[in-house]
Amino acid sequence: MAFLAALFFGFIPMFLFAYILYWFDHYEKEPLPLLVGVFAWGAVVAAGGSYLLNTLFGMSVFTLTGSEALSTLTTGSISAPLFEETLKGLAVVVVFLVFRRELDSILDGIVYAGIAALGFAATENVLYIWRGYADGGWEGLMALVGIRVILVGWQHPVYTSFIGMGLAIARNNRSWFVKILAVLGGWFLAMFTHSVHNTLAAFTSLENLTCFIGLFLDWLGVFFMFGVIIWAGWLEQRNIKQHLKEEVQLGIIEVRHYQTATSAWRQGLARISSVFRGNYLPTSRFYQVIGELAHKKQQLAKLGEEGGNSVIIQRYREELKQLAARAQT
Repeated sequence: MAFLAALFFGFIPMFLFAYILYWFDHYEKEPLPLLVGVFAWGAVVAAGGSYLLNTLFGMSVFTLTGSEALSTLTTGSISAPLFEETLKGLAVVVVFLVFRRELDSILDGIVYAGIAALGFAATENVLYIWRGYADGGWEGLMALVGIRVILVGWQHPVYTSFIGMGLAIARNNRSWFVKILAVLGGWFLAMFTHSVHNTLAAFTSLENLTCFIGLFLDWLGVFFMFGVIIWAGWLEQRNIKQHLKEEVQLGIIEVRHYQTATSAWRQGLARISSVFRGNYLPTSRFYQVIGELAHKKQQLAKLGEEGGNSVIIQRYREELKQLAARAQT
């Protein structure tokens, strides 16, 4: 029963957090199979691989020094940030390399990185919550739920979001210098912020002070991440407003479509209304294509053809013409 509770509290809140990230991606939703894939990568590959590598690292340090305290400290401060962020970040690297067309913006990078990190956190939470039960019964289990879900539930997405942002910047830039700097910078920031959190948590002799400082920095990171998400969403809205004006002038979409497509709330209401009117699928696809079209026009302007952007744009325009009459506004 206790293990089932650990599974429930480990995974269900992380599913909810993943949906929150998905919801913030208003204008161009990422494919659900791909999001499920990066979550599974985080939960299985990143979590399993990190557990093995961290254990080997800790055993090696203990063998060399004979100090359990030093082994614990270096594992938390060096090994965990290096291995965990690298393995979580590899999920976004796969998207970057294999599903390149889906990584269109900084917001996309945060969504993929955050959801991969939430998969990792879900598995890690199960382990910690189960240990809480083993050490203190149900009271210990609930205490760990409070810590892992409420106090630090968003920390893994915060760390790994830097990798997602770095890869998204690299994806949408011509300069190889910027590409390399963005990727390495994002990876470094992910490891650095993770290391700061773990190092502060390790000094239990100053528990009250380090807890206060750690929680302050942790939640500062959460607010920063969501601040970037809101800013990136605003950039996507501006991008759609800019590029859809031409589609209205060409008669591909109507003014009412433009007004709905450029408003997150109106678009959300249109999707909900379409459920009751029986035209959800064409409505959802219509606004998805609008977002994709705006991104492709932006990439054409910044990166040139890059894999046939003009052909893709024309294909999206033809699809919009077919969907426009059935789309809810």
